[in-house]
Amino acid sequence: MLRAILSFLAVCICACAWGADSAEGRKLVAEHQCETCHHNKTLGDAKAIYLRKDRRVASMEQLKARVALCNSELGLKLFPDEEEHIVAFLNETYYKFK
Repeated sequence: MLRAILSFLAVCICACAWGADSAEGRKLVAEHQCETCHHNKTLGDAKAIYLRKDRRVASMEQLKARVALCNSELGLKLFPDEEEHIVAFLNETYYKFK
């Protein structure tokens, strides 16, 4: 248990030290077929979920929380640094939060 906690903390520290990579986030979104799921939810354009006027994500904190929720709910088993990469990609591509 202690080893798992230390490994988790090491990943978190590394993610903070290296910063998020939007190119890596793009790869992860493709690998985990995020847009296929979004296509099924919107019954059309997968990107519409990010671009709609009444979108649920209105801040960077909410974007991070939404990515974490998808990871948890769908059992994607993403590491925290991978979540950060996805957040960076989504923010750079769609949200443009500062």
